[in-house]
Amino acid sequence: VVSTQSTGSISIVMAFGDLLFILFASVASTLLSEGLSWLLIYRTESYRKLKNAIDKTSKKLTKKKESISQQKIDGKKIQKEEEKLKTIEADMASVKMKSSATVAITLFSIFTFLSSWFDGQVVGKLPFEPIPLLRGVSHRNLLGNDFTDCSMTFFYILCSLSVRANIQRIISGPQKPAPMGSTPSLFPQT
Repeated sequence: VVSTQSTGSISIVMAFGDLLFILFASVASTLLSEGLSWLLIYRTESYRKLKNAIDKTSKKLTKKKESISQQKIDGKKIQKEEEKLKTIEADMASVKMKSSATVAITLFSIFTFLSSWFDGQVVGKLPFEPIPLLRGVSHRNLLGNDFTDCSMTFFYILCSLSVRANIQRIISGPQKPAPMGSTPSLFPQT
């Protein structure tokens, strides 16, 4: 006969193992997606040319904006440079879009595998009851009405959000400061 204390500790050890496995899967999927992005985007010659063109055009645009005070022609030149920059950035988005689909399919496959592996299984206990808007994610595929139970989906999403940002920061190295007058972006271009 197994005592309730040993059963409780076994379930805690199993839950901790599950959490570590999900964390490892999150790190692995992030490294895989970043590797695919590097392979399909960042190492290509077309990406490097577009990135250099964006850098050069941004520098020209900044210089022209700084020296705008004298001539009316400069306004037209600035507008022309801004249009050129928009065109190059659209080309860059096109290059990135092709591999983004591949990365999305890969990440979706990993998520589907994990979701079927941990279907209906509580992997953790939340110290709070989530707001109703998040209950669908935090309690996904779990039986019962204890909304402090945590599903794999919720933990995987939390891990992926935190791990992805840190791994991208580590891989990309120190960031250049944004040019003066530029708009901050949620999705910085590398």
